[in-house]
Amino acid sequence: MTGEYSAIQVSINGGVAQVVIDHPPLNLLDATLMLDLDRFAASMSGNDDVRVIVFNSADPDFFIAHGDMTFADDPAAFAALPIAPEADQSLNPMMRLHERVRSLPQITIAKVRGLARGGGAELLSAMDMRFASLEHAGLAQIETAAAIIPGAGGTAYLPGLVGRARALEIILGGQLIDAATAERYGWVNRAVPGAELDHVVDTLAARIAALQPGVARAAVEAVDAALESTAHGLVRENELLGQLLGKPAAGRFTKAALAAGAHTRDGERDLEAILDKLV
Repeated sequence: MTGEYSAIQVSINGGVAQVVIDHPPLNLLDATLMLDLDRFAASMSGNDDVRVIVFNSADPDFFIAHGDMTFADDPAAFAALPIAPEADQSLNPMMRLHERVRSLPQITIAKVRGLARGGGAELLSAMDMRFASLEHAGLAQIETAAAIIPGAGGTAYLPGLVGRARALEIILGGQLIDAATAERYGWVNRAVPGAELDHVVDTLAARIAALQPGVARAAVEAVDAALESTAHGLVRENELLGQLLGKPAAGRFTKAALAAGAHTRDGERDLEAILDKLV
């Protein structure tokens, strides 16, 4: 699928789409990259064969440097970008792009080896999960230093990830947050040695892609419902669980697990291995 885009490379294997941002010299989130990402996301919205999308960068120094600062020279041209035309047009194009990514039915995971500031950090925050290189990754919301505030979802996404106080620290402080701190704050799932980043993310992506159809999406919906309130989360969890229990796969896997040693002392000591073999 690489030939369809000019700023990203796309490959699909085993239910996992690998999206490599390759937009020299800095991977700026400009009109070209935005339009490519939007077209890709639109193509994924009804694709049941792809269950996980992993975003990566061809540039080891920059995931996405930040949004294109020249947008400020011609705000009308920026506002006219045909990003997610079916979405709420009161949101600016970069917000619409990030919301399209956030709403994808697939699980979205980022590998962050380099820097992601401004709009690049906001795109990361819109994804389901982020894993960062311990040695080289860094995230920042730099907008307040330029007399504005984050304008592509930063103020909306960060509080749910890191909490109100740390969101304000990140936004008002405008400083680069290293990978270890980002992990401690909850901005990234884990900061791991760069040499291990591919293994950690690709293993997780493959595990998710191997789940029975509908399971990953149900888990996301249940977790998102709980963010609104615990009571709402419990109701939605029960509904989604009932739907999955009603499918033949649940009974089939339960019987297979019991036959393989679940409910025995030896089996329960290494239950994950039993379940992995069944998957």
